[in-house]
Amino acid sequence: MHLYTYTLIHIKMTPLYNLDKTQPRQPLPPFEPNPRLNDPALYEPSAALADAVNVALMLGQPLLVTGEPGTGKTELARHLAWYFDLGELIRLNVQTTSTAGDLFYSYDALAHFQYSQNQAEALSADELERRFVRYQALGKAIVSGSRRVVLLDEIDKAPRDLPNDLLAALENLEFYVPEIDKTYRAAPANRPVIVLTSNSEKNLPDPFLRRVVYFHITFPAADKLLKIVSAKVPGFAENKLQYLIGHFEDIRDDSSLKLQKKPATAELIQWAYLLQQSGFDPAKLERPKQMSATERQQLLGSYSVLAKTREDLRALRGRV
Repeated sequence: MHLYTYTLIHIKMTPLYNLDKTQPRQPLPPFEPNPRLNDPALYEPSAALADAVNVALMLGQPLLVTGEPGTGKTELARHLAWYFDLGELIRLNVQTTSTAGDLFYSYDALAHFQYSQNQAEALSADELERRFVRYQALGKAIVSGSRRVVLLDEIDKAPRDLPNDLLAALENLEFYVPEIDKTYRAAPANRPVIVLTSNSEKNLPDPFLRRVVYFHITFPAADKLLKIVSAKVPGFAENKLQYLIGHFEDIRDDSSLKLQKKPATAELIQWAYLLQQSGFDPAKLERPKQMSATERQQLLGSYSVLAKTREDLRALRGRV
């Protein structure tokens, strides 16, 4: 039985900031985001990724997803929360200082102390909880009393003991809050759907890896990129998008550029959206030397989306 199956389902930009000092100042209009850019319904998983999701769900194990930044690891968790109608994604960005307790709750001891100095009457456990306890990630999911999707982002940044502590917590599905002398326990039927991501900055402990379902998101091929951009940025004809995808792949594959950070799928989507808003014709990418001065400037300016360092931006602009 497959718990998770998936079937696929403008205007020219006017500069908001104008260097022409002869023009009068203009009020900044409200920001109007493109809702499709972050629409979880438009996430494009591969068949292999869908299989890994099903294995994790049927075994009740966390799903550990690796892959280069920008390939959709975080978006997978948001997509699953949408797909199974499990409410808003609960997310925790793991830090180098994170502990197992941080996954469940935080207690504002300083605020409690300051309150105690100014108030003679002691607070009840319920009032202490309401004022000074904040539930985090797994704690929030367990306290909710319903099934939720929890994302623990960049687990490889955590101290080495935290992944193993996490496994023990998931087996028990309970935690104790000593400040209010209360234990929370989740029913087995409400086991959280746990998605962990890693950028592989350091190795994770073997006991942890033995108890998770693992999947690596490879960078999408050209045909997959075409589907992704078509869904997220409608309006370009498919033959036009092929020029854009080709140019993007040339940038990633050009070893002479020596890019410190290759642009990923997330940057491609934003770049395509920017070019569409600017009224840029992707067919011009086939022969950049034949572009007009305006078109060349549009392209050069758009590279600020693809590059993330000064050196990479210089290298990309040097190609044109």
